[in-house]
Formats: sequence, structure tokens, C-alpha cells
Amino acid sequence: MLNKIIVIAFVIVSIASCKGKDAFNYSQDFVKKEKSLIPAITETEQNVKRFMDKEQYDSIAIAGEKMEELVNSKIKEVRDKPAPSVKEGENFKEACVRYFEFIKSMYSGYKNYGKATTKEQRNAEMEKLIEITNKKKDAINAIQQAQKKYADANGFRLENNKN
Repeated sequence: MLNKIIVIAFVIVSIASCKGKDAFNYSQDFVKKEKSLIPAITETEQNVKRFMDKEQYDSIAIAGEKMEELVNSKIKEVRDKPAPSVKEGENFKEACVRYFEFIKSMYSGYKNYGKATTKEQRNAEMEKLIEITNKKKDAINAIQQAQKKYADANGFRLENNKN
């Protein structure tokens, strides 16, 4: 009888730790996707600044469109991969999609700015870009809170990263 209880307890602990590992791996997969964008973001931001200084609007549009496509591929990866069957799994998945959609919106803004044909249109697109940029902290806070809630619900700790 005691052996059966020990075996059952071991099975339950094993299942729980597997789910915790699945939850952790899913979180790490999001971090990898986000970090994989950093080189392209850095390069694009530098190029866009240079293109703006030279008023090369077509180049700004192309840079924005290229980044839109790259971020779209990350959104598709997140949507295509099922969330693990753990607490807050679906909520975290949706938060990841919203975060990547926010990033995409910045580059859609660059594309629209570059494609604007008049100074008035360009000014209007710049205003939209400023609005989006002003929401950047909120988007970062939202994904961090979702990730923390997900980690807390599934019993793992997040690295304390100030970047």
C-alpha cells in the first residue's frame, strides 16, 4: 500500500514538473524570438535615421516593409505553435502576439511614412509614429506583466533583465 502511494506521488510530481518545464520552455521560446529581432531592429533604426536625414522616403518605406515581414513571421510562429496546457498558457500566448503586433505597428508606421506622397501626409504619418512610440513603455510593461503572471502561475522564476 505504501509503495502504491509513493509511486502515485512520484507520477504526480513528474507530471507537474513536466508541465512546469513546458511552461518555462514556452517562455524561453518567446524570449528567443524577441532577441532574434534585435540585430534587424538595430540595423533598421540606424538606416531609417540615415534615410530621414537624406529624405530618402522610398528607402524608409522599404525598410519598414522588410521589418513588417520579419515581425509577421514571428507572429505567425507564435500563432502556429500551441500554448502549453498550463495555467495562463493561452493568455501568455495572446500577450506575445499583441507585443509582436505592437512592434510590427512601428514598422508599418515607417512604411506608411515613406510611402506618403505629400508633406501633409508625411506629417500625419509622423504624428501616428510619435503616438506609437509613446506607447512603447506600455507595451513592454504589458508583456513583462503577462510573462511574470505566467511564470508565477507555473512555478518558475524569470531572469531579472533590465534591457
